[in-house]
This record gives sequence, C-alpha cells and structure tokens, in this order.
Amino acid sequence: MPVRDAIDRRLLNEFQQDFPLVARPYAALAETLGTDEADILGRLAHLSGRGAVSRVGAVFKPHTVGASTLAALAASPETLEEVATLVSSYPEVNHNYQREHRLNLWFVVTAPSRDGVQSVLADISVRTGLEVLDLPLVEHYHIDLGFDLKWS
Repeated sequence: MPVRDAIDRRLLNEFQQDFPLVARPYAALAETLGTDEADILGRLAHLSGRGAVSRVGAVFKPHTVGASTLAALAASPETLEEVATLVSSYPEVNHNYQREHRLNLWFVVTAPSRDGVQSVLADISVRTGLEVLDLPLVEHYHIDLGFDLKWS
C-alpha cells in the first residue's frame, strides 16, 4: 500500500499547491506536518516508488520557460504498457495517461525549445514505430491541477 498513515495523506493532499518556496522546502513541510526533513524525503521516495507521486516540481505557464506540447499515439493493447514505460523514461515527459480512444496514450513533452520537443517526439516515434500526433498549444487556459484526495 503506497499511503501508510495520516502524514502521507496530508503530504499528498495539502502540498499539491503552495509548496514552500524557501531554501529548505522539505524542512518546512516537515515542520508543518510535525516530523523532520529526512522523514519527509523518505516518505516522498516511498510514495514515488509506489506510484502515488509522479514528480515534485513547479508548474509554469506554457511557453514562458521553454516549449511544450501535448502528444498522442495509438499503441496496441498488447504493447500499451511497454510503450507507456518507454515514453515515461524520457526526462522531457512529465506525465502520460491512457485514454479510451484509438489514440490511447497521451503525454506532455517539455524541452528548452520547440526543436527539442520535436526531437523527443521524433525519437519516440522511431523507437516505438508509431506515429506521434503533436498537438501544440494554441490558446492557454488556466486549469487548477490540485485534486482533493478523499480517503476511505
């Protein structure tokens, strides 16, 4: 089980936004949660290793720092997991997800430049043998990416 106790739950739920912007953010989280910095780092490593946390990092308004795109491809049901693992192995891919559609694997690529994004997409296409659909941002909308996690 990825989530072990109330501190794990609070760590996942309370810090999706307003992450402390201080020299030692994990120490600040620890102080808020009544533990220490080493414990927070250990918890994040545990949660990450179990798939409950995909990354800890800033989210920037699109195209203010580097370039990004939404991309999609159609993988066979037999190869979907393998293709998703390959796509996730790129440091430029910050997440991917399965959709119920012919284009069943969607992902976001970020890089320092548009050429960098194109290079990653081309490499994924070559390595998977699949056509990658590039869906660059046309108009920006703010979407709150925080989720109130409910616990049973």
